[in-house]
Amino acid sequence: MPRQKELSEDLRSRIVDLHKAGKGYKVISKTLEIHQSTVRQTIYKWRHFGTVATLPRSGRPVKMTPRAQRRLISEVKKQTRMTAKDLKESLELAYISVHESTIRKTLNKQGIYSRTPRRKQLLTKKNIAARLKFAKAHIDTPQRYWQNVLWTDETKIELFGKNTQHYIWRRKGTAYRHDNIIPTVKYGGGNLMIWAQPAIIEGKINSQVYQRILQDNLRLSVHQLKLSRKLVMQQDNDPKHQSKSTTDWFQKNKICLLEWPSQNPDLKPTEMLWIDLKRARHMRSPKNMAELKQFYQEERAKIPPQQCSVLIQSYRKRLVEVIAAKGGVNQLLIQRVHLLFPLPF
Repeated sequence: MPRQKELSEDLRSRIVDLHKAGKGYKVISKTLEIHQSTVRQTIYKWRHFGTVATLPRSGRPVKMTPRAQRRLISEVKKQTRMTAKDLKESLELAYISVHESTIRKTLNKQGIYSRTPRRKQLLTKKNIAARLKFAKAHIDTPQRYWQNVLWTDETKIELFGKNTQHYIWRRKGTAYRHDNIIPTVKYGGGNLMIWAQPAIIEGKINSQVYQRILQDNLRLSVHQLKLSRKLVMQQDNDPKHQSKSTTDWFQKNKICLLEWPSQNPDLKPTEMLWIDLKRARHMRSPKNMAELKQFYQEERAKIPPQQCSVLIQSYRKRLVEVIAAKGGVNQLLIQRVHLLFPLPF
């Protein structure tokens, strides 16, 4: 007789009907071609439970008890960068033995997933206060003022940069919480220094080199961006920008400077361009300095003029977001820029 894993409900009903008609186990087994022990078990369950329907089974006891789940979530909240292996070892200290995949599934059911943490600049309390003061002071500044600002910046593009991948446990919408961010600082190394205007900088930059860059590129940038003579120039607080000789150069050339707080890259439109430029470098992977310079010239030429214009048009929104974050990280800026105006890399 063929064996089945489980009898259908209809077949079980026929067994019970034959039993009610006075048929014995042996006759029912032969009639329906079912093993006699299966007939006996079916009739026993019908007598005991009063039904032939499949009843819920207890199954294997769960190892991740409510108590274990509470402990797991508590560990993740305290240390978001713990790996599944670390969490497994932590639970074992409480005599809870579960597989790493069970830990991941349990956290996922609670809306907690392993994600790559955002990297943002390190902000001290002093930096936060200065950022908030700047945003509040300029929140009502007319748009035409920002349109006449010459934004400048410098960055390093690495030729053979390697970044270590990190992961954290977090819920959706918490990417920019303080404990979910990896702080970064400037000047992490690189091979090619780029100025925001069309200039590649060779060697170390000091006050004299910086002034020469301004002398060679400032007038051209003003002309290309169609800024008026009453322009305001933005620069960060690097020592070479604040030196006496550089300050004298600005006074001699009658250039007004925008007072700028430290650690404020998310309020510079140029910062968004650097992000996309470095992403493109990673994709193209130039092999030497000549290729790196060629890469920069080609990719910079792809930046549409309207992108820079839109970044400046939305400047008030940046200030609003900094105020909303109480001087903290500007959370929505990068996502909005990349969604609306992705570079053609």
